[in-house]
Amino acid sequence: MKQVDLDRQTILITGAAGFIGSSLVKRLLEYTTSAVVVGVDNMNDYYDPILKAYRLAGIEWGTENGRFVFHKTDVADGEAVQALFDQYRPGLVVHLAAQAGVRYSIVNPDSYIRSNLVGFYNVLESCRKLGDGLRHLVYASSSSVYGESRKVPFSVSAPTDAPVSLYAATKKSNELLAHSYAALYGLPSTGLRFFTVYGPAGRPDMAYFSFTEKLLRGEKISLFNYGNCARDFTYIDDIVEGIVKVMQGPPAGEEGDRSRPPCAVYNIGNSQPVGLTDFVQILSEELVRAGLLPRDFDIEAHKTLLPMQPGDVPVTYADTSELEKQFGFRPSTALRTGLRKFAEWYRAYYGEQLERPFARA
Repeated sequence: MKQVDLDRQTILITGAAGFIGSSLVKRLLEYTTSAVVVGVDNMNDYYDPILKAYRLAGIEWGTENGRFVFHKTDVADGEAVQALFDQYRPGLVVHLAAQAGVRYSIVNPDSYIRSNLVGFYNVLESCRKLGDGLRHLVYASSSSVYGESRKVPFSVSAPTDAPVSLYAATKKSNELLAHSYAALYGLPSTGLRFFTVYGPAGRPDMAYFSFTEKLLRGEKISLFNYGNCARDFTYIDDIVEGIVKVMQGPPAGEEGDRSRPPCAVYNIGNSQPVGLTDFVQILSEELVRAGLLPRDFDIEAHKTLLPMQPGDVPVTYADTSELEKQFGFRPSTALRTGLRKFAEWYRAYYGEQLERPFARA
């Protein structure tokens, strides 16, 4: 595997105002001394655009020294995407822009087709036209591609041809499209199957964030499958560190052998699935510790147990052995550590805006 020096590169990142994207931009500006990062995001209102603007505001120092430039562009707009590629001629592309969420795909499928399929196709085409100038395309896949697989931990070699949500189907489609472009055009690409990413300034539709908001309002939280689910929670810093390492190692493939094109797929997960009830207990304890909930808060009184929802899966569990083998890296942040950082951020970010029925104990 030939290493790519990230310095002196122009790196284009889609979804740059998103949770992972903005965190990656910051890390790259710290990790390199001369790389230029081009951020792309359509700033849609799937969740509060103010949070997206807040993330971008944290990168202003990169803008001031000319190492970060941002474009409000929708990846589903093929002409606009091609214009950006023509202008900047990136050597590395990290494609994170996507319509996220399993349940939302049930009620608004059009946005998934537009963003996740048309958008990814546009990025692939623009990458293809760069020819040898493109060193590596890294793109976001998801643990959702494993569907209801009962064989855990999930190995990258496991079957992924039975998605149980449209979101999962679009992510699997991305992997297939990337494989075909690698086989046909030699486009080096790596897909990363992320496992339940969480942390400060994360997505409000994720359970840890939405549970926090409901608990602070004194509302009950819904635990599906009657609480008998487990998730492989992966802290944002671990995800970003994994992306940075993978960016530097594009797959080589075998020249002239279409059965072994220059493409790869890896899991990035903490490899320590946590039961939903344990997760909620730890979250409530960290919210108490941060002063967001009273010391005598009764989490049991704020739970509602419900059946499994369409599109959900009972467990996610990452086998990261291939990632470790190729890059010597595996996520390691404990769930309590990550949730503590989230709770502290939440208190600092929302401050006096917090709507809490509880007096601080």
